Amino acid sequence: MTPIFNFDASILLWLQNNVRHPILDPVMIFITHLGDKGLFWIVLTLMMLCFRKTRRAGVTSAISMTIGLIVVNVILKNWLARIRPYELIEELELIIEKQHDFSFPSGHATNALACAWVIFRLLDRRAGVPALILALLICFTRLHVGVHYPTDVLAGIIVGIIAAELAIAIVRALAKRFPAFRRFIRSKKPKKKKKKVQRA
Repeated sequence: MTPIFNFDASILLWLQNNVRHPILDPVMIFITHLGDKGLFWIVLTLMMLCFRKTRRAGVTSAISMTIGLIVVNVILKNWLARIRPYELIEELELIIEKQHDFSFPSGHATNALACAWVIFRLLDRRAGVPALILALLICFTRLHVGVHYPTDVLAGIIVGIIAAELAIAIVRALAKRFPAFRRFIRSKKPKKKKKKVQRA
């Protein structure tokens, strides 16, 4: 076994032996399922698209999550084909259902950071900080329930943040290039110029 595998395994077994608890486990399972198939973040993105004030963040999040999906689910997972930890670490007990894809990187972590980082960068901190906290909680739960190695989650976080920054740059470039797109994502309606009334 490689040093990276041994490092990952030691953290997962430590969490299993020291953090798991009958009261805490259902909470962790609920939080981890919030990230299933990225549905929570997709719904949040659609909601942002509905309001002018958050539309730019919604468009950016949609692009960011699409980049993350292609990089992680289409390319990296199938290329690297890393086996899930519960299949290789004999002492590790899985506390949710088995996953049907490969392990590296974590799709949950990628989706969470791809959306939450956009919110943190583009919206008020009152929205951005809670979004980041929830995203990182989802990341942690993937370790707690035993479906990912720590390096899976770390890689997912990195890919998610890079995807978000790329999406921010893409939206900025599109807004400069296309006036119609710029108007679509504008957070405020343009003020109408008052016509000057000429006095007789």
